[in-house]
Amino acid sequence: MAMAGRAIISWLVGTSSNDLGFISKSCKARSMHRSSNLFLNRIMFDATELSVVSDQSKGYLATVTLPKDDYRTRHIAKTLNLQNGDCVRAGCVRDRDPSEFDSLGGLMTDEAFVEWLPEGKIKKASPTRNREPPGSLKVLIPNPPKTSLWEDRYGAETDDTPRVSLLLALPRPLQLQRWGLFIQCENSLEFWSLLTNFRIRLLPMVAQLGVENLILTNARKVPKDYFGSHLFRKPSVLRGLLVEGLSQSGDVRLPRVTVSKRLKIFLEDELDELFPRSQYERIIAHPQRKDETGRMTRMSDIKVNATDGSPRRILLAVGPEGGWEEPYELDMFQKLGFKRITLGTRVLRTDVAVVSLLALANEACSSL
Repeated sequence: MAMAGRAIISWLVGTSSNDLGFISKSCKARSMHRSSNLFLNRIMFDATELSVVSDQSKGYLATVTLPKDDYRTRHIAKTLNLQNGDCVRAGCVRDRDPSEFDSLGGLMTDEAFVEWLPEGKIKKASPTRNREPPGSLKVLIPNPPKTSLWEDRYGAETDDTPRVSLLLALPRPLQLQRWGLFIQCENSLEFWSLLTNFRIRLLPMVAQLGVENLILTNARKVPKDYFGSHLFRKPSVLRGLLVEGLSQSGDVRLPRVTVSKRLKIFLEDELDELFPRSQYERIIAHPQRKDETGRMTRMSDIKVNATDGSPRRILLAVGPEGGWEEPYELDMFQKLGFKRITLGTRVLRTDVAVVSLLALANEACSSL
């Protein structure tokens, strides 16, 4: 039974049982290695990390030096095993509201060069035999046209431009972030305990699928202490989770994040200014039974139209796992023009509902 448990969990997380630490016969908890489960299809930097090259005749626009223990350095050494002069896809994160000093935000290239800087006793400028970094890592961003802004490469509005905004009643903070506990199991009880403690990383998934705006808000069924999470005391943690999602998708544009602890006030004071009805189709998701006609309204039933001729956009409201409060919250949304849809009568966990709904909403915006 223990072997069956190991095989199943290996299939669920897409890695081998040895990678999860199923080695010792004793049962002891082990925290997941932070860099072992990252998916970096594009190495991302903040503008503050980049140093602009004054003499661009050398062929480089900017450089960035990463310390030896940086997760990006380890990924380039252990996973990619890149040598001096090899190329890597890189990008500079762009905020939705960039400052005047953020001139490098949105830069991206598929031909950044890596240069190892050996440290200590290591003299060879390449990863070691066991693929450990030999020291810090210098990444060189080439001059245009090898490096360009997102808009210059793809245009201001493309099929990949996020046109969906997500208004999300705050789920359990552990569901928003990277969090996992792997246990070396010897019996089925311990194995199912492992599954119970595993949480899908919601924020990176939201960034992967692409959203224009992310509004984290309160609802009647959201415990007040959720807003006391370190995610809101340290915005850099929340930002890092979103950047992780961008690294997977290859995008460089961060969602605009708004935290509103009072849902009603947000809807009354800010909704129309941020999401005018002429530009956004307002949709609210909630489990429901069949209506009087004997059918349920799905995302595919919604006609997404923009009356002012701009590209079609959606504002999608997703409630807590207990659902929006009936009838108060549902009536409040519907009075503001939100159309109610459902994924069925099943009550889904927030992470499952959000991923499914975002995929459908993005498809609705991009379809002709």
